[in-house]
Amino acid sequence: MTEQHTPAEAPSVPRAASRVRASSLVGRRWLNTGGDQVTLEDLRGKVVVLDFWTFCCINCLHVADELRPLEAEFEDVLVTVGVHSPKFEHEADPDALDAAVERYEIAHPVLDDPELTTWQAYSARAWPTLVVVDPEGYIVAHLSGEGHVAGLYSLVQELVAEHEAKGTLHRGSGPYVPPAPVARDLKFPGKAIALGGRGTEPGSLLVADTGHHRIVEVASDLTTVLRAVGGGDPAQAPAEAAELALPTPGMRGHRDGGPDEALFSEPNGLLLLPEDVAAEVGYDVVVADTVNHRLRGLSLATGEVTTLAGNGVQKLIDSERVREAARDEEGVAVDLADIDADPLAVSLSSPWDVAWDAAAGRVIVAMAGTHQLFSFDPVARVLSVWAGIGLEGLTDGPADEAWFAQSSGLSVDAEGTLWVADSETSAVRRVRTGDDGARTVDTAVGTGLFDFGHVDGDPAQARLQHPLGVTALPDGSVLVADTYNGAIRRYAPESTDAAGRAVPASVSTVTRGLAEPADVLVEHGEDGAPQDIVVVETNAHRLVRIAVPGEYLTVDEGARQTARPRTDVVAGELELTVGFAAPSGQKLDERWGDPTQLKVSSSPESLLLDGAGTSVGLTRTLRLDPEATEGVLHITARAAACDGEHGRPIPDNAACHLYQQDWGIPVRVHAREAAPEGAETRLDLDLRGLH
Repeated sequence: MTEQHTPAEAPSVPRAASRVRASSLVGRRWLNTGGDQVTLEDLRGKVVVLDFWTFCCINCLHVADELRPLEAEFEDVLVTVGVHSPKFEHEADPDALDAAVERYEIAHPVLDDPELTTWQAYSARAWPTLVVVDPEGYIVAHLSGEGHVAGLYSLVQELVAEHEAKGTLHRGSGPYVPPAPVARDLKFPGKAIALGGRGTEPGSLLVADTGHHRIVEVASDLTTVLRAVGGGDPAQAPAEAAELALPTPGMRGHRDGGPDEALFSEPNGLLLLPEDVAAEVGYDVVVADTVNHRLRGLSLATGEVTTLAGNGVQKLIDSERVREAARDEEGVAVDLADIDADPLAVSLSSPWDVAWDAAAGRVIVAMAGTHQLFSFDPVARVLSVWAGIGLEGLTDGPADEAWFAQSSGLSVDAEGTLWVADSETSAVRRVRTGDDGARTVDTAVGTGLFDFGHVDGDPAQARLQHPLGVTALPDGSVLVADTYNGAIRRYAPESTDAAGRAVPASVSTVTRGLAEPADVLVEHGEDGAPQDIVVVETNAHRLVRIAVPGEYLTVDEGARQTARPRTDVVAGELELTVGFAAPSGQKLDERWGDPTQLKVSSSPESLLLDGAGTSVGLTRTLRLDPEATEGVLHITARAAACDGEHGRPIPDNAACHLYQQDWGIPVRVHAREAAPEGAETRLDLDLRGLH
């Protein structure tokens, strides 16, 4: 388990050697400033952290959480500016961004950058990217990925001391203006399940009231709240709550106990355990407590909440796994055996949904933060990695070789197939277990990290946009909460009709015009047939019931790719270099060879004539097809470092750290003789480095 650095012992972020003036902040509008425009000149005298983010990105949300204590400690000298540079088309919608800033409780100014103007000015290439600007307006650090906040503590302390001595530090409040609070019965609900006969009333549902950090039971009218667990009692006055040591309404945190004492932090997935299993373990519902990085158990009879797995520290970096991952030249195969540790001592990473696999007798967990599926045996209290190697992308095959991308929705069908809403690849994936017990992963809909749209028909050409929910139907088809398209979609596998004729697989649209639906479930009639669809409409703060239609819409609004500026490159050899500098107090772990690794691929595959694949080192010569016109280079870089001093051996008990970043670089390819001025023959990226 990775040691957590306190500010006093944190490794420092290296400072830029040259003084480069920070570029202007240009965008469509500002949020969280009371309507005022903000310039870098307004921020002179403050340490400024520019956080380039997009609200679909789990790593960006991790960074927002990592920065909260830093912002609180240095509130009079530090200003964070979130620069929202969207990946998906939907994320450029101003209403969607407004909702995301509220939902994720972003408590600093946000620049809306839909055209990626400021993104380009700061040479950002990946989400998230952090740029630190000193009180005189000069860039001092440029960092990609998450996990940098420990080093930022030291850097901010250095900058504060330096500029206070120079007289260029100005203490006082920044430009952040909190928005007015809005009272709601539900706030950005995430997932829901039917309780059957185990609820307070017939037909009631259990809902993850994510924005209120609580779990609520609602009546069959989908509106009346019957009871709530966690988050504080909305009827409880704050003064009285403090007097009784109870949580105030909407409070996030981690605490076990009864319904009035328990605390959650942005819970999402819910699972009603089989009654015999629930009786044995003492709780009925498993909760994916996402931002607490834990699994929780809830007793329906008492409202008691217990912690089942997770130590609250985001993600596990195991020293031996780091070494294996960094030195494996053929790709990273994951050991799918049980994790030999107390589940309460294991670090999880943003569990987003949970489902029951009856054949395995296990809870399957969509571990969005590590792009994997985990399993949890509630009786034996054992965790394991179920599928996925922890790299972000869309790669099918054996479970221990597959790549997922922020899986956020799960459902198991009658045949035992596990269906997965793989949000960042805008895909529907499935995991099937063979007679020999081996699991394989394949893709029903979707093509990759940067391809999306709203297209029905042949699954090979169909497109989704960041789906978060999925539910299997008795007829073998699957409903999908196609979140950023505001739609419910249906995937129907190949079948035969009543006359024995083959019916090809297809994707269709059930309903449209929803506000970011995050989950979908089906209510059945007395005969067991599907009767109604219940949709968790997150950005409308409600659940809505839709009759199952006899026919489905057909939609083709075109396939799209992430709209980022393309880099002009010259056909032929392209030199790729990824910079990495270990933080102060750490050194590269070279005990077992080169601790760095590059994995390179392209869309389309024909773009790369040479240089694809996985190997050690952070440099590679790629060869681009001169017949190609454009495409995307997919690059994943890793480096392993351990705590230790240069010139001395790494201690056996040293904490080790895996640094990883994924890039998708859109390129436009030109013949050498026709290449425009500035077309690149090399590509320089930073895994962890300076401007």
